[in-house]
Amino acid sequence: MEFVNWVSLILIIYVLGRNPMVSLSSFSSDGQSQITSKFLNFAKKTEVFDWMVGIRRKIHENPEMGYEEFDTSKLIRAELDKLGIPYKYPLAITGVTGFVGTGKPPFVAIRADMDALSMQEMVEWEHKSKVTGKMHACGHDAHVAMLLGAAKILKEHEKELQGTVVLLFQPAEEGGGGAKKMLDAGALENVNAIFGLHVDPKLPIGEVASRSGPMLAGSGFFDAVISGKGGHAALPQHSIDPILAASNVIVSLQHLVSREADPLDSQVVTVAKFQGGGAFNVIPDSVTIGGTFRAFSKESFVQLRQRIEQVITGQAMVQRCKASVSFFENEKPFFPPTVNHEELHDYFKRVAGEILGSHKVKEMQPLMGSEDFAFYQEAIPGYFFFLGMENKTLGKPESIHSPYFQINEAALPYGAALHASLAASYLSEFQPEVFLSKGELHDEL
Repeated sequence: MEFVNWVSLILIIYVLGRNPMVSLSSFSSDGQSQITSKFLNFAKKTEVFDWMVGIRRKIHENPEMGYEEFDTSKLIRAELDKLGIPYKYPLAITGVTGFVGTGKPPFVAIRADMDALSMQEMVEWEHKSKVTGKMHACGHDAHVAMLLGAAKILKEHEKELQGTVVLLFQPAEEGGGGAKKMLDAGALENVNAIFGLHVDPKLPIGEVASRSGPMLAGSGFFDAVISGKGGHAALPQHSIDPILAASNVIVSLQHLVSREADPLDSQVVTVAKFQGGGAFNVIPDSVTIGGTFRAFSKESFVQLRQRIEQVITGQAMVQRCKASVSFFENEKPFFPPTVNHEELHDYFKRVAGEILGSHKVKEMQPLMGSEDFAFYQEAIPGYFFFLGMENKTLGKPESIHSPYFQINEAALPYGAALHASLAASYLSEFQPEVFLSKGELHDEL
């Protein structure tokens, strides 16, 4: 009988050891539920809310592009110092990772991106961007403020944490692949799961939306120079017209989705740049085109990349031109699809439902947008969701990446509380699974 018991124990440990994300127990602890409610109430305190608003506005006034977020990073470190939160800096040039909790396993991460966009802000208000041609038009200023708000909440309740929360402040989400560089720098070492969010101006405030599985598409960029032979527009027979070749290329690229892709496998190819010529009566020597391509599976993405290159070079050749194609693998790495972990989806719905009410946790359809948060999800279980911040007083909401985009700052407490609750509750609920699944743990940060 004793032998049977030992065999049973070994089998249990073996099964748990094969899967660090074993079936989750029901999250029904009254104590933990009270903590999540307490977090939102704390975030809504006037002094905490005003503090987050102040941070967000400082960052908004001083936007910085990817890998140039030195002042933003300095502000973050100053606030972490005031909170008494230790951190590591630099990672990926300007990145910061802070640590709240016991300093020991389990570890869970929550992430915010810091970079702005290259566009001129068109909204006239007291805290308009002070930097010409740069603007926080995607809400990353609010993301940073909410993660710092979560840091403040977690530090206030640090004795209740049953592990360590890693605060990830990441550079260069807008095409620069900052998440990949943070990974390469070891930002997620020993971390068991990661959560991230993005503001949504069309979703009512106090609501969240997400889904299990593929949520956002993988994406890449391409640029092509199509070269011919310039000459006088009145004598086209003496020239090789790259504009005609580029036009045929663009039309043919549209056939990749309409005639080669499975209609049930969503894909996009968009040519968004066409540059060539400078006079009405001169055929130019070359034309440059560029754009983006997206797909929800890696297989479709790789196939699309291959066919884009073939179509551009082939169609240029038909028109007697030459073409060189670049996919910016180093400057703008391909983003994988954003795929939410199935068990974390159930967990998210429960925790968010306790904070906001289950009727305010919405299921969404996949979007063709992309997020470099996907790099984290390739490394460890991860979950990404959208946070509502609709402002009905402004009329029709402007989309992200618009020069008229505005943040509804009333959403800040919800984001901070959700970040803090997802992390703190994860440490409590997942602790037994994490310890059983790890053969060896590093106790130090």
